[in-house]
Amino acid sequence: MTRPSPLFKPLALHAALACALLAGCNLAPRYQAPQLPVPETVAPPLAQGAGGTNAVPLSDSGPMQWQDFVQEQRLRTLVGMALENNRDLRVAVLAIDKARAQYGVAQADRFPGINAAGTGSRSRTADDLTTPGRPSTAGQYGATLGFSSYEIDFFGRVRNLNDAALQEFLRVAENRRSVQLSLVAEVMNAWLLLDADARRLALARETLRTRQQALDLTRRSHELGATSALALAQAQSSADTARVDVAAFTSQVVRDRNALALLVGASVDYALLPASVAGGMPGTADPEPAAATAPATVLLAVPTDLPSTTLLRRPDLRAAEHLLRGSYASIGAARAAFFPAITLTASVGTASNALSGLFDGGNGTWTFAPQLRLPIFDAGRNQANLRVAEVTRDQAVAQYEKAIQTAFREVADALAERATLDERLAAQRSLVQASRRTLELSDARFRLGADNYLAVLDAQRSLYAAQQAEIALQLAEQLNRITLYKALGGQWADADAAPDNS
Repeated sequence: MTRPSPLFKPLALHAALACALLAGCNLAPRYQAPQLPVPETVAPPLAQGAGGTNAVPLSDSGPMQWQDFVQEQRLRTLVGMALENNRDLRVAVLAIDKARAQYGVAQADRFPGINAAGTGSRSRTADDLTTPGRPSTAGQYGATLGFSSYEIDFFGRVRNLNDAALQEFLRVAENRRSVQLSLVAEVMNAWLLLDADARRLALARETLRTRQQALDLTRRSHELGATSALALAQAQSSADTARVDVAAFTSQVVRDRNALALLVGASVDYALLPASVAGGMPGTADPEPAAATAPATVLLAVPTDLPSTTLLRRPDLRAAEHLLRGSYASIGAARAAFFPAITLTASVGTASNALSGLFDGGNGTWTFAPQLRLPIFDAGRNQANLRVAEVTRDQAVAQYEKAIQTAFREVADALAERATLDERLAAQRSLVQASRRTLELSDARFRLGADNYLAVLDAQRSLYAAQQAEIALQLAEQLNRITLYKALGGQWADADAAPDNS
């Protein structure tokens, strides 16, 4: 056996160092975040100062916990149930598990897969094919340990594919956060809508009660000849209109409860419903009219002068950025296809003609088979793949910028609406008081015979419409806070609120 040359060790060392340097090569372009295609702040001139004295500062520590945003314990309980039972959120969580497994598959390609194999064969040769003219039987057995077709990642192709899989996993994780944020907002919206419809129902019932009393008085007056048939018909029409509204709102409350149960993923107990709903159940008294128009819960106010960079922490924008980063890695993998690829196949083992002597000394075997693949002519396949990766990157940039613009508009629209909500609510309350006073005066003039019943009906309709509009505005004010919370990605919180590390 000849000894290796003295130059063998330095050459092997140099070759190993060269391989290590080449393996560190990465052909992916350096990632650069696109410039924000929106103004520096998301607060339009109309919305400046819309936060009011209850506005809270932005939190630099991360998304605001929904438990801090929701002030009503019953609503907190329902949101917690939804996060445990909602099927859409379960699908999003399972998607994360799938992406994590796919990332594990891509990561495994960076390492050689070592396998053990055992072989055995027995063969018989016919008489006419052997020299002595006698049949012969032969056997061969072997046991090997090695790897096959392991690619040395000189130009970062495998590493970039692994990075692309990692970005896809992170994107799916952000999608789960986006689904969770949307679910929290939807549960709050459904709960508040149920409360508003229940208050509308209570108002319709109260209106029906007063109009029915007026109808009974008008009927008795008509029987005594003190009231015309026209006034009686008008009173009947007014009472029937209220009766129709009671039936419609009763059905709507049931549908709202069904929608809430679907979001929560389980049946909702009466104790977790808004007080306006529990008070309107059979066997209980209707809420007082004043209480029926009170807000169901208290939500935090919105901050002012929001920087546009706040939007970058929204989960959907994070997901779009991970998609963009993954496209950069795909370009690196496509560029690596233009360069040579080296794959290794190697194994060590033992072989013998007899199974009993398989592991005897001197039966060792080994193989080492490197393979070099150099692309020379592929009819433009690699160039086309690179172009596909570059166009995909450009599409991801456009989608990322569009997502930022969409988020900016959502926040700006919500702030613009919020700027006038307080004024609209104050005006609506004043309108309700004026309409109530008008009804009182019209009813008094009718009873004194100074005016006909048509004026009373007009005053009733005006008051009823004003009260319904007040409930709708109160609902819009609270839904606006939820919209802002969702549009900002939960990025505004009390200064003392703990960061969400989940």
